[in-house]
Amino acid sequence: MPLYNNKTIKTIKSMSLIIPKNYKQTLMPETTETAIQTLKRTFQEKLAQELKLRRVTAPLFVLSGTGINDDLNGVERAVRFPVRDLDGQMAEIVHSLAKWKRMKLAAYRITPGYGLYTDMNAIRGDEELDNLHSLYVDQWDWERTILPENRNIEYLKHTVRSIYAILKEIEQIVYEQFPHITPTLPDDITFIHSEELLQQYPDLSPRERENRILEKFRAVFIIGIGGALSNGEKHDGRAPDYDDWSTANDDGYTGLNGDIFLWNDVLKIAFELSSMGIRVDKDTLTRQLDLCGCPERKSLVFHSALLNDELPLSIGGGIGQSRLCMFFLKKAHIGEVQASIWPEKQIEICKANNIILL
Repeated sequence: MPLYNNKTIKTIKSMSLIIPKNYKQTLMPETTETAIQTLKRTFQEKLAQELKLRRVTAPLFVLSGTGINDDLNGVERAVRFPVRDLDGQMAEIVHSLAKWKRMKLAAYRITPGYGLYTDMNAIRGDEELDNLHSLYVDQWDWERTILPENRNIEYLKHTVRSIYAILKEIEQIVYEQFPHITPTLPDDITFIHSEELLQQYPDLSPRERENRILEKFRAVFIIGIGGALSNGEKHDGRAPDYDDWSTANDDGYTGLNGDIFLWNDVLKIAFELSSMGIRVDKDTLTRQLDLCGCPERKSLVFHSALLNDELPLSIGGGIGQSRLCMFFLKKAHIGEVQASIWPEKQIEICKANNIILL
């Protein structure tokens, strides 16, 4: 995938950085901090209003062995520690809150058409640190109760369009406050299934396919993340016990989930902003656990509750807070909008190219 005038610099092991040519900060650090506050407050207010969500307080950690924490791609290790007053029982920092939120929908008896959102903070020690990935993850996790008849691709698309409309509003708000940051998003978001993407670009890797389709349409929702495609490979990994990636949808493919991507004009790459989807029901949970070779999870707390009809049907997802700020403020590195730790070599390279990490 050509990077135009940008260049990719290898730093440590597999880490890599994209360094935009002649990069200039759109806002100074002090102004950036104020803009971050405005963006986060405004977006969550609009998200809550549009999707009928109420804010709840989220945990930073959960007990190990309960099945409540998310497994992401199934290979990331959770940060774990013993709890002295629980006889050394292990707790772990959350990866995300997909399953926890669904349990809260049940606990608060939230009716269909309404839901909740929260500020999710996580530590992912296995991330490869680069322009988009940090040890620290902050996102809005949201979940909404739905009816059985809502478990279809059109309901998923309707929800995606609602979120995209908010993104367009945010872009306009940024422009009104900082007129030199001009809007770039198209009027509408494009939908494409990961299998269609494979058929269009069979010789490209999943990341290259994303770059190619985003360069063309600039805002895309890629449907069907987690299931095997016709070439026997997955477009990307997804745990078997929250998103429904194996149910046949109205377009003739499988998958009631996906990712929102925007074209990043600074880095010249596809930029994933949100992962979301209709959640598994009892049948889908059983099927996907079997497909992934982990049927023993059925006995865990979350899984038992779902199989015993104790949890509502739902749709939900996560929207990156730092990524949203990075995109709309035209930053080249996520470290320009959040405080984290980085390899010294990466800090030096960024500083030499006018990328100032917080």
